[in-house]
Amino acid sequence: MNQLDALKQFTTVVADTGDFRQLAQFQPRDATTNPSLILKAVQKPDYQPLVKEVLTRFGSRTMDEVIDRLLVRFGCEILSIIPGRVSTEVDARLSFDMEATYSRGERIIELYQAEGIHIDRVLIKVAATWEGIQAAAKLERRGIHTNLTLLFSFCQAVACGDAKVQLISPFVGRIYDWYKKSAGSAWDEAASAGANDPGVKSVHQIYSHYKHFGIATEVMGASFRNAGQIVALAGCDLLTISPELLAQLAASEAPLGRALDAKQAQALSLEPVNYDEAGFRYALNEDAMATEKLAEGIRGFAVDAVKLEQLLKAG
Repeated sequence: MNQLDALKQFTTVVADTGDFRQLAQFQPRDATTNPSLILKAVQKPDYQPLVKEVLTRFGSRTMDEVIDRLLVRFGCEILSIIPGRVSTEVDARLSFDMEATYSRGERIIELYQAEGIHIDRVLIKVAATWEGIQAAAKLERRGIHTNLTLLFSFCQAVACGDAKVQLISPFVGRIYDWYKKSAGSAWDEAASAGANDPGVKSVHQIYSHYKHFGIATEVMGASFRNAGQIVALAGCDLLTISPELLAQLAASEAPLGRALDAKQAQALSLEPVNYDEAGFRYALNEDAMATEKLAEGIRGFAVDAVKLEQLLKAG
């Protein structure tokens, strides 16, 4: 059995791509997209007819609506290939505006429904700022499920659990990147691999907290840099993996066993943790890695959103 098939015994495998033509070979249940992945996809010749179709039908609308319709068009194509859910992201430039995030999430769902897609097959992806988490809580109360992204800290995960969001995406690889860069020449790759990887340790803490306290929010590790990080999180509810790393797992027959276990987490001795807004903001501020990576992630997605707009304006 290859590692990908072994992983699927313990964990729901999700494809992290906007390139839906790559999906079928790996047979993931779900798929995730973001502005950077869609930008990458629309520049490929294979997707030019899809872009032209969206511009022909909706090019006279406001640019934010054209973008949402393009995202939904990609999402519909992805849903025709996979059996599960697709995550579609709200514009990162709205990350500190609760009401605008909520309204955009509502519109994305309405566009999917107009295409005949059931509400349960879509996750609205929102940055895990305080405002984003509150918008997600409001969407969840309406029956619209959410995926809280750009999640780097325990306090973000706790607030998301309290908000009863459907799913969170802790960014394993970006956490790893920060600690590696911070350590500089003192970084020991071997000593910081597997279960000792800082990104893996972050997901392990969140997973243990959720399972111990019976929090229903799903944990989906994301943003992997190597297959070792994925192997070290086998047993996590879901893992969203790039096509390149999916191919590596499919090509390997090295042993892969369960690394995270809900029953073991339930047996731990853990103290309950909760945050009000002030407590959340202070805890996030105290975590230099999370503060920097959250800001960097929002800026990066915003830059790619602007690039996508410019590409569409150019026709």
